[in-house]
Amino acid sequence: QVQVVESGGGLVQPGGSLRLSCAASGETLDYYAIGWFRQAPGKEREAVSCINYTGGRTNAADSVKGRFTISRDNAKNTVYLQMNSLKPEDTAVYYCAAAYFGSGSLVETEYNYWGQGTQVTVSS
Repeated sequence: QVQVVESGGGLVQPGGSLRLSCAASGETLDYYAIGWFRQAPGKEREAVSCINYTGGRTNAADSVKGRFTISRDNAKNTVYLQMNSLKPEDTAVYYCAAAYFGSGSLVETEYNYWGQGTQVTVSS
């Protein structure tokens, strides 16, 4: 089975940028959709942005459209989440998840394999 590990989180000021990485091991990500999800303290986990297994289709939550961009680099077996114009409400633990031959939907139950998360804190 595939394993995914997130990295790139940290502390950033409002308006700043971060790029999160989701790196796979165990097998290639070529045939996996990847979703980014986040969970803030006291909140339910929510979908952020997802990409299908081909990389040709993406979906994003309304709250991040125009600010976050998901992309994949199959040669590096990595999926990225470029986060721009960050807001304090973006503060959360961000999780990467994989779905075999997934459609890249924002539905959490589609995803089978989950990373441990990386903390993103947006604060001045």
